[in-house]
Amino acid sequence: MPTPPTANILLLDDEERLRSLTARILTLEGYAVTEAGTARDGLRRLEQGDYQVVLCDVKLPDGNGVELVAEIKKRRPDTEVILLTAYGNIPDGVLAIKNGAFDYLTKGDDQERILPLISRALEKARLQQRVRQLERQVGRQYTFDDILGRSPALQQAIELARKVAPTDTSVLLTGETGTGKEVFAQAIHQASTRRTKAFLALNCSAFGHDILESELFGHRAGAFTGATKDKRGLLEEAHGGTLFLDEIGEMPADLQAKILRVLETGEFIPVGDTKPRRAAVRLLSATNRDLATEIENGRFRADLYYRLAVFRIHLPPLRERRQDIGPLARHFTAFFAAKLNKRTDGCTPECLQHLEAHTWKGNIRELRNIIERAVILTDGPRLDVPDLPLDLQLNDTAPASPSLQLSAFSMAAAEHLHIQKVLLHTGGNKTEAARLLGIGLTTLYRKIEEYRIG
Repeated sequence: MPTPPTANILLLDDEERLRSLTARILTLEGYAVTEAGTARDGLRRLEQGDYQVVLCDVKLPDGNGVELVAEIKKRRPDTEVILLTAYGNIPDGVLAIKNGAFDYLTKGDDQERILPLISRALEKARLQQRVRQLERQVGRQYTFDDILGRSPALQQAIELARKVAPTDTSVLLTGETGTGKEVFAQAIHQASTRRTKAFLALNCSAFGHDILESELFGHRAGAFTGATKDKRGLLEEAHGGTLFLDEIGEMPADLQAKILRVLETGEFIPVGDTKPRRAAVRLLSATNRDLATEIENGRFRADLYYRLAVFRIHLPPLRERRQDIGPLARHFTAFFAAKLNKRTDGCTPECLQHLEAHTWKGNIRELRNIIERAVILTDGPRLDVPDLPLDLQLNDTAPASPSLQLSAFSMAAAEHLHIQKVLLHTGGNKTEAARLLGIGLTTLYRKIEEYRIG
């Protein structure tokens, strides 16, 4: 059975003999090659196929390869272009790179460079495709299958959400900041009969009173200074779909009353208008506050709470679902490794133990940020303890990494630990740390490098 091609290459050159020879060489290397002799034919084939690399001659019967680069990159941003010319010159080379070419080669003189160059261009093209794929995953509407974790507490929340999703019932999601409330809201929407309509989200703590009112209900032209034309609010934009109000506990009291009217009558009035409009939306909301306490203190309406919390789902903090930290860490490591062009794959067992021992006050959002930082810092195949922030490295409940265990009783181990604690105390200020340690700044830098202190 023949081996499938390792990549698709478009070869664009009007010199038929040279083009055929180059195509033969590339085919023997395992590439699938498509040939074209004109710019027009090349662009047509580009639209019809999925090519990772384009080899393009500068002099074409109906165009210039240097200018064609920009058009190719416009149509296929992830495709890499290598320009070939019989007479190389510096201005053309500079313009080619500026237009997005991967490289610029002179035929004959640089012939031995073509295969290694294609290999590097192919690696870059595949990386860019992977990054775009991951970015689309991050930016897409999540489903329940996208929620990572198998802990009983998380599975209970997912089961409740699955049951309420097909209904039009209002849902209140509670939990600490960073526990994934918006992801749950998106999953509920995707599993509902409204999935083909809009899902819109608004953070009620991100705006002042007037802007929040305008964003929710819209306004008429002239309603206030700067309102030069009518604006549709999110309630109207989400007609037939779902509106997610995050941090609803931060909503001002008079706007709470207006949201209550929407829930009770389906009507609202834009700012500066007098005629009511209807809003056929499903309302999902979330808060990290204890709304019962807010009601007692007069900061939240009890009648609105009971309308919002017809169905309440609590999302557990990460410290209560530690068995999910490993899968989440692997997911974030893979994402950032691809984005940063690194070959990092997961965590060492010692690194994972430190992650699992952390308190995670910022929950999943904090874990994501720490993994991103660690992937940037690491030079190894897997994330290790020295790649973590100091407070995680010094976690007394986690066993020390072998890379840190010089000897339990050695002076070096004691010095290593002491330097880490002083740096943690100074917030990473090395000048202040050197002063407190009574050593020179150069000495401190040398010891940081020696002990691999992150």
